[in-house]
Amino acid sequence: MELWDVYDLDRNKLPSDMVRGSDYRPGEYHLVVHICVFGSDGRMLIQKRQPFKQDFSGLWDITVGGSSVKGENSREAAHRELLEEVGIDYDFTNVRPRFTVNGTHIFDDFYLIEKDVDETMLSLQYEEVEAVRWATEEEILRMIDEKTFIPYEKTLIPLLFTLRKHYGVHDYSR
Repeated sequence: MELWDVYDLDRNKLPSDMVRGSDYRPGEYHLVVHICVFGSDGRMLIQKRQPFKQDFSGLWDITVGGSSVKGENSREAAHRELLEEVGIDYDFTNVRPRFTVNGTHIFDDFYLIEKDVDETMLSLQYEEVEAVRWATEEEILRMIDEKTFIPYEKTLIPLLFTLRKHYGVHDYSR
């Protein structure tokens, strides 16, 4: 049984918690994190979900994603998910999410990090990940069209690739 912290609309933690899979009450939200690992060559590390996963089984996905568990903040959840799913130990101590997508009942923090890793040396979590590989923006968009990648809004993928080096605002002082 996985427990989640519950937040209000303003992202204040509420005194209650919820069990994964239970129904949300009005005004309840939980925290999700996605981590996109980019290599110095600009490609993103993507994962193929196990064929026995309940949601999006056998489809390719961005590097890592998952729910924070009770007692975790966003950075702690990002560290745990990245280490658990693909075996990358990354220090998120002073890292903020690049942006947050607000879903119906979630705050979804996106971390975009650059780290060159040898995908053949990663430790993949059997319960979650079948395979990993590097992919370009164009490859991912094609995979979405081919229905072999999770059907994210197609505008999200170019945004991830653009914001990997920026925070969405140009610095004109340079």
